[in-house]
Amino acid sequence: MTTGGDRAEDAIPALADEPGPRSWARAFGDLTQGWRQRTLWGYLGWQDIKQRYRRSVLGPLWISITMAVVAVAMGILYGALFGEDIATFLPYVATGLLIWYFVNGCILEGSEVFIANEGLIRFLPAPLSLHVYRLLWRQTLFFAHNLVVWLALVLIFRTPLNASSFLAIPAFGILLLNGAWIAVLAGIVATRFRDIPPIIASLSQLLFFMTPIVWQYDTLLRNPAVAERARIAELNPVLHFVEIVRQPLLGQEIAWRHWAIAGVITVVGIAVALVALRNYRARVAYWV
Repeated sequence: MTTGGDRAEDAIPALADEPGPRSWARAFGDLTQGWRQRTLWGYLGWQDIKQRYRRSVLGPLWISITMAVVAVAMGILYGALFGEDIATFLPYVATGLLIWYFVNGCILEGSEVFIANEGLIRFLPAPLSLHVYRLLWRQTLFFAHNLVVWLALVLIFRTPLNASSFLAIPAFGILLLNGAWIAVLAGIVATRFRDIPPIIASLSQLLFFMTPIVWQYDTLLRNPAVAERARIAELNPVLHFVEIVRQPLLGQEIAWRHWAIAGVITVVGIAVALVALRNYRARVAYWV
């Protein structure tokens, strides 16, 4: 006959086997459960865009129109200032803006990904990664809309593409991975320290001008007078992520050092974000 005490003793090992709040099992479980709910975050991400352009005649087409206006205006302006050929400089600027909008969106919205979803986190029993997946899906839709501008300029100016252009696909995959770890890490830190989002917003404006989007990095490298100082720009990590996508999209020669640096940053960033998710995932609901 089994007594009540025996049943209590039998229950102790079962409870001890369950992973605690700070465990790798729960961290990876959060990521897995969030991915399994892709129908939900896919729908929510699409609704975010529809809601933003609700009652608009053109709707999400405004995404591409805005991108086209900015790209053409900046391409003509800076092309005239730097004496660049518009036929090559305009697609260069447009492609840089295309990538920058995605990177900047992941950074800015990533820092507020959990703060902006405070109500859902408090009252909806869902994994935290669901909100990160939703953000990445939304930014991917923006990217796809803006890709139309790149395609139009490539056709208008007959930009020569080649087999290496397909490298843009894995390069964008690397952008997604980095957007994910940035959103996880910045989102967790920002829920604890609310000064982080405005700081990031200020730094992102500076980062735009430090990144070769409206100026050509290769042109500076070919100038012996400033070539050595120009290499300081490679300390900007965003430069490497822009180049691994832009070079294939423009049919340029691939500089593999950018891929190597981007790969190292990706691995280190994912590792740091996983540690943060493991240690502080359970606290986010209290911090928001």
